[in-house]
Amino acid sequence: MIDKKYTLPPADFGSDLVRYAFEIERLRGDLGTGTTPATTLNELHALFRVVMSVISARIEGNHTTVYDALSELSPGSRPSSASADSLREIMNILKGIDFIDSVDPTTPLTQVFVRELHRITVNGLRREGDPTPGEYRVREVGINHSSHIPPSHVYVHAEMSELLDFANQDVPMHEQMLHVAIAHHRFVWIHPFRNGNGRVSRLLTYAMLRRNGFDSGPGYRTVNPTAVFGNDRDGYYSALEAADDLSGDGTLKWCEFFVRGLRDDLERLVQMQDFAFVREDLVHPAINMLMASGGATAVEGAALKIAITKNVVKAGDLASALPGTASQRSVAIRGLIERALLTHDQRGQRFYRVSLARGPLSPFIVRRLDELGYLPRILKEDDAGGSARSSGLPAD
Repeated sequence: MIDKKYTLPPADFGSDLVRYAFEIERLRGDLGTGTTPATTLNELHALFRVVMSVISARIEGNHTTVYDALSELSPGSRPSSASADSLREIMNILKGIDFIDSVDPTTPLTQVFVRELHRITVNGLRREGDPTPGEYRVREVGINHSSHIPPSHVYVHAEMSELLDFANQDVPMHEQMLHVAIAHHRFVWIHPFRNGNGRVSRLLTYAMLRRNGFDSGPGYRTVNPTAVFGNDRDGYYSALEAADDLSGDGTLKWCEFFVRGLRDDLERLVQMQDFAFVREDLVHPAINMLMASGGATAVEGAALKIAITKNVVKAGDLASALPGTASQRSVAIRGLIERALLTHDQRGQRFYRVSLARGPLSPFIVRRLDELGYLPRILKEDDAGGSARSSGLPAD
């Protein structure tokens, strides 16, 4: 039987929480209906994965920038200035997302699944590692900057069994976001591991969103709750603490924080399904930035703009931007591929599309996302006071 701590608290029908929940359902209905090609959405999803991994690590005190993380992932890029341990923390979170994405979202969440997420997340880390990766704690712990005292280690397995029974319940669509929000808080409340609980809780919340229908297509897969927490770290901790007494009022306060943030993130993601917006407001300005930085010539920039407009191109489609013989055009295209500005499409070796998630263009895509208000404030909180470099974005 589920403990009363897993009972959904009643919310006033006229409350902001209920309004946000209804707005989420409206926005969910818009996902998957836009004009942006699936391949472009998948590229943006891959880029957002990196950004969300940096945010999750940043919440825990890691100061690695998005630019450093992209440099680590992009072929032929310059060495990152971030420490190996800090970069590994982010790469581990990315591996955790990959692990979640590899599992059928309808598969029940299990203790083995949660422990594997923890093992992946803390593997090989010094500063933010755990002496027993993938194992529940066997000692008492506290939580930094919190008055909450987690349950004794002797109760962790039983507490996690209750939590996962709750997480695997089928609930009506209008209750799904409350369901996810409560599971996130209760996981942190249990604090089942010695270290890494915050990172694992955010990954587990992503897995629950997939179970609740946010994995039906390319547009859905960009939904990741980490953006909610990274946009207001202090508010995140405050709302979590309000629910630590397990009261209905405190739980509702936490749920409202979570659901409002997810609503805001979904509004931005729905806009990404408008291909005219993606092309004209996001990618074209990023290509202009790339050219201004000396990372591409005007001719190459023109070829990239044709490629993003057509989504997938063959060599002949780029003739107006890359004049000359077919052989000369092939050499130019080969150079763009080698520099990871173009990539081969799944249709075959003679089909190409713009590389948005890897290569020299990706940092400028991130910079443009920042200008458009898509990036959480936490990415601007480095010691240098929000300069282009300190915020993880390339300078002009």
